Amino acid sequence: MYDIAKMGTDVDQNTTKISARNVQVYYGDTHAIKDVNVEIGARSVTAFIGPSGCGKSTFLRCINRMNDTIDVCRVDGDILIDGEDIYDKRVDPVQLRAKVGMVFQKPNPFPKSIYDNIAYGPRIHGLAKNKADLDEIVEKSLRRGAIWNEVKDRLHAPGTGLSGGQQQRLCIARAIATEPEVLLMDEPCSALDPIATAQVEELIDELRNQFSVVIVTHSMQQAARVSQKTAFFHLGNLVEYGDTSQIFTNPQDERTESYITGRIG
Repeated sequence: MYDIAKMGTDVDQNTTKISARNVQVYYGDTHAIKDVNVEIGARSVTAFIGPSGCGKSTFLRCINRMNDTIDVCRVDGDILIDGEDIYDKRVDPVQLRAKVGMVFQKPNPFPKSIYDNIAYGPRIHGLAKNKADLDEIVEKSLRRGAIWNEVKDRLHAPGTGLSGGQQQRLCIARAIATEPEVLLMDEPCSALDPIATAQVEELIDELRNQFSVVIVTHSMQQAARVSQKTAFFHLGNLVEYGDTSQIFTNPQDERTESYITGRIG
């Protein structure tokens, strides 16, 4: 068995966590992602921006092999996490997804209690020896998801009964309960109101102290607020990648400038 557990050591944000080399993605005959090369740092937030259909979510899903679930999808090239090829045939995608958590656009709590939403991943991955261990993981995850104080007295109530913003923070807590090292977020605030969005953004800023966070967002303001690095995608190409402040104030490519100033997109 390929050792996914080797992923991760004590690192700073100057260390490369994810390395993509010549990544191509095809849906049948459609060439959706073309020659993407990027190095994503540890313990930082990287934002993917670009118009609808530009490939940013498709590339995000390559990082935890979610595209494996689509029959007509083919991924070529190399994606390494901590130097390990995640597309190596010896890698178990289920184990990989324990290390690379995912939060989706629409909050999707399981039809279970708040407690069982968090406990599900640690249970199936054998991370708790007993009930006391599981209780500790649930509390720690809900605290890291910035929702513990709101739900600690109703852990056995259904997760689906929470508000939209609370559900999304529950889903973030669920994603980090398996102690991943990378957290992928596909437009995590697009279904939320401004107050809930602000709470999730504040949470993202805290999570980067422990995880490498990659966020797809349509909101350039959000990318500017939460990320240290930004990648601009257009028509399946990674056009430009750099420090967020530089991308937004001094883009090097005309297409990036046109998108940021509203001329394309």
